[in-house]
Amino acid sequence: MLSQPQILQWLQAFATEIEQNKAYLTELDAAIGDADHGINMDRGFKKVSVQLPTLTDKDISNILKTVSMTLISSIGGASGPLYGTWFLRASTAVVGKQELTEQDVLGLLQAGLDGVLQRGKAQLGDKTMVDVLSPAVDAFGQAVGESKGTLEALQQAVAAAQKGLQETIPMQARKGRASYLGERSIGHPDPGGTSAYLMLKSLLGVLETI
Repeated sequence: MLSQPQILQWLQAFATEIEQNKAYLTELDAAIGDADHGINMDRGFKKVSVQLPTLTDKDISNILKTVSMTLISSIGGASGPLYGTWFLRASTAVVGKQELTEQDVLGLLQAGLDGVLQRGKAQLGDKTMVDVLSPAVDAFGQAVGESKGTLEALQQAVAAAQKGLQETIPMQARKGRASYLGERSIGHPDPGGTSAYLMLKSLLGVLETI
């Protein structure tokens, strides 16, 4: 089970990961994008961090919806709408819940991915966050189908996400600013995929500290 306090811990942990990796994310984005992914994400999640203490009495859906609205209003470029959509769709999958079963977490992850797919129109192989999120959701779903608990399922999901991120390095970007570079986009991990990996990794970190 994943509890409401753990969701709050996860969001704070993700905000910390973004802050610690701000320069790295911006460096990745400088190679194939607008050089602002780390800066934008850090600005958005600093605002999320300020909101978190006010959300301790909210259910998980309302927490995720607040995160969505905060990110959409504070992050520029493609990242705000995409992450905002991820959290908004995730919130709709867990309405009224104070704790999440393995199936609930799978529904949350799948809903977030579906939202990103619909909003960004990217597919596997386009060198985007989809190349990280999609294999992670598949791996989590497979683990749940094998009756594994949330921790083990998330461990498999994060391993799949990390593999997916590595596989973006030789890809040529077909979406966003990076796609304008053509073959010059090859040889770098996708910045959005990197932050998506950090999102899942930080959730796993919360569960592993229990």
